[in-house]
Amino acid sequence: MIRRFAIVWALLAAATAYSQQTPAEEQPPTQQPTTQQPATQQPATQQPATGQEPPEEETGRRRKVRPHDYLNWTFNVGVGVGWPSGTTRTYVKGGGAVGTAGVARDFSRYFGLRADFLYANLPLRSSALELAQAPGSRSQVYGITVDPIINIPVTKLYSGYLLFGPGFYHRSGKLDSTTVVPGSSCNGFFQWWGSCFNGIIPLNRSVLNSSQNELGFNFGAGVARKIRGNLEVYGEFRYEHAKHIGITTDVRPITIGVRW
Repeated sequence: MIRRFAIVWALLAAATAYSQQTPAEEQPPTQQPTTQQPATQQPATQQPATGQEPPEEETGRRRKVRPHDYLNWTFNVGVGVGWPSGTTRTYVKGGGAVGTAGVARDFSRYFGLRADFLYANLPLRSSALELAQAPGSRSQVYGITVDPIINIPVTKLYSGYLLFGPGFYHRSGKLDSTTVVPGSSCNGFFQWWGSCFNGIIPLNRSVLNSSQNELGFNFGAGVARKIRGNLEVYGEFRYEHAKHIGITTDVRPITIGVRW
């Protein structure tokens, strides 16, 4: 009897212990959440740092721009001598002093516009003074010219240029004295001097002074050599011609000077 009771008690204790215990294999396995890999990020566009070279395309575009290799404005001054021509040579001897000053506006390396002021002494010949019956005189011409100028670059040091255009000239002079008789016939000198009226020296007009305003033209050429920076020395030849009511003035100034 006691043995049966002990067997039953043992069976009950085993059943109770089994019911309280949860086997690990009976519980469903815990599902781990799937870890998503982050999407591959595109590398950010790299911006050029300050001071870096511009892209090739932009650099190539900049290289095509030519440098500004000429001055917008240039100035010149020169001195020299003048040689008359035409009718002027009959009464004026060569070698009179010449002075010039000018300014040019360059629109490109090859083309510009130049304005010049000219002074040229016109010393009368001894034969002209005899015709004027005068012991001495002063005579000169002033001119203002506006010329297109064509520049011709030859090397880095040497260049040439051509110019031509219209001009306005004022010729004036004065005889120290004269013994010519008013009302007498004019000779060639007084006709060129501008004192004649219908071939006669007028009674009511002084022949001592001469004043002529004349329109004309000029053309010439020059060569220049750069000596330092923008400073150049140049040599220039010009032909100047002016005319008014048949009275002409012709002079060929040869000058040397500087321009910058």
